[in-house]
Amino acid sequence: MANILAIANQKGGVGKTTTCVNLAAALAAMKKRVLLVDLDPQGNATMASGVDKYTVEVGAYDVLVHMATVAEVIQRPVPAGYHVLPANSDLTAAEVELVNVENKERRLRAALAVVSAAYDYILIDCPPSLNMLTLNALVAANGVLVTMQCEYFALEGLSDLLGTVGRIAQTVNPELTVTGILRTMYDPRNSLTNEVSSQLHTHFGDKVFRTVVPRNIRLAEAPSHGVPAMYYDRYSRGAKAYMALAGEIVRRADLESATAELAALAQPTD
Repeated sequence: MANILAIANQKGGVGKTTTCVNLAAALAAMKKRVLLVDLDPQGNATMASGVDKYTVEVGAYDVLVHMATVAEVIQRPVPAGYHVLPANSDLTAAEVELVNVENKERRLRAALAVVSAAYDYILIDCPPSLNMLTLNALVAANGVLVTMQCEYFALEGLSDLLGTVGRIAQTVNPELTVTGILRTMYDPRNSLTNEVSSQLHTHFGDKVFRTVVPRNIRLAEAPSHGVPAMYYDRYSRGAKAYMALAGEIVRRADLESATAELAALAQPTD
C-alpha cells in the first residue's frame, strides 16, 4: 500500500506546492511509483507538473463531488515521471457541495484506497487553510509533511497545525502522524533563521528533516516552464535539495517498516 503524505501548512507561501511537485519528481527519479494529488483550487501543482489546468475537464472536484474514480481522472505528464490528479478553480465549489453529504471528510480516502496498491507514494498538495479540502487530505493520509520558513510567526502556525493533526488523529484518522518538518527558503546567514531552526530541533528532535531547501531562483523559475526543478536545472541547489529529501524520506520509511516487522516477530504466538 502507498505511503500517503499530505503536504500541509495553514500558512501560505511556505513552499507546499514547490515541495509537492519537486518531491514527487525526485521520488519518481528513484524509481518509485508516485501520484501527486492537487487539492488546491489554484491548481499550481497541476500547472507545475506540465498539465494545463484550463483544459482539465475532470479532476479532483469530480473525485470528491461526483465520485469519479481516480483512474478516470489521472494524467501522466512527460517528463514529470509521476501521475497527477489535477485540480482547477472548479474545486472551490466542492466545499459547498459537500456540506450535507454523508462522510464528506472521507471522500478522498475512499477514492485513493482503490488505487493505493498501484503506488509507492501518494503526495497531496493541500490549500493554505483548514477547510473541507484539507480535512479530506488529512483523513486520507497516514503522514503529514509540514513545510515552514524559519520565521517567528511560523512557529505559532506550526503549533496550530500540529494541534489540528492531533485532533484528527484522535477522532477520525488514528493512523495520522507527523512525518517530518521541512525547513524551506532557508538562509543560514540570517540569525533569526538559525534561532528558529535551533528551537525546532529542541522541541521536535528527529521530526525535523536534516535536509533544508535553500532560497533558489531555479525553484521559482521552473513552474513557468511546466516542469519540476530537476528537469529545468538538475544541478541547481534546489533540485539537489529535493533529491536529498526524497532519499531521507525513503530511508525513514524503510526503517519504520523494518522496525514494525521486528516488533511483529517479537509478539508471542498462541
